[in-house]
Amino acid sequence: MQRLISGVAVLAVVLAGTVGTALADSGVKSIDFPTEGGIQGRADVYTSKNESATLVLLFHQAGWSRGEYREIAPKLVEAGYRVMAVDQRSGGVVNGVKNETHRRATKMGLPRRYLDAYADLEAALRYARKELGVTRIIAWGSSYSASLVFRLAAEHPEVVTAVMAFAPGEYFEKQKSPVYIWNFAKRVKQPLFVTSSKKERTQVKPIFDASPAKKKVLFTPASRGQHGSRALWEKFADHDVYWAAVNGFLETYAPPMPAPGPN
Repeated sequence: MQRLISGVAVLAVVLAGTVGTALADSGVKSIDFPTEGGIQGRADVYTSKNESATLVLLFHQAGWSRGEYREIAPKLVEAGYRVMAVDQRSGGVVNGVKNETHRRATKMGLPRRYLDAYADLEAALRYARKELGVTRIIAWGSSYSASLVFRLAAEHPEVVTAVMAFAPGEYFEKQKSPVYIWNFAKRVKQPLFVTSSKKERTQVKPIFDASPAKKKVLFTPASRGQHGSRALWEKFADHDVYWAAVNGFLETYAPPMPAPGPN
């Protein structure tokens, strides 16, 4: 069932918890995983109480790092999910966290454009499956990576069980085509959540509409809103309505554990 949600219509309960504590308190550890070009990618894995829970695989926006999720990831863990926040080679620094995958790719002289980072998305997916033993993964992207998770879901439908895209767009026109992501979206049948700032709605809606998913939500805030996953940061006044939309989607379409089957 397709759902279009406005900022004033969201009544779901906001995920609880704050992140003002040290990282050690969140049970996070940094790991390395092999990726394209002979380098090791970097990611933060957040400890969950349930090692069989669905994994949320988090990808950051342009110029940033896995630090985009230092405030967000612990709240997802509190909601029952396993979480892995990834450094892609196209990135930089945010919240005091340097992008180690980007640093290593730079040192090796590897290309670091948006599309080059897709190799890191796939590598992280492989690591999650093989090393973490995950069978259910929510692919979550921010800005350019919000676009790339459509490709990831289209090419790996057997393990990507839901997609969450914060401000996707056709960011690859110079490298590919004006409908590059739209064409992948046509193959995404998994539960889908798409959001953006208010002014970006016209940018994201064609991609959202292209997906044949029967369970999908397009959330546009009544306020101005924010670009990418940072919309969930507590520093922004409307973060709570974004969280309510996220929480409502997760509870309805992508809970941490699958519903029990019939006896």
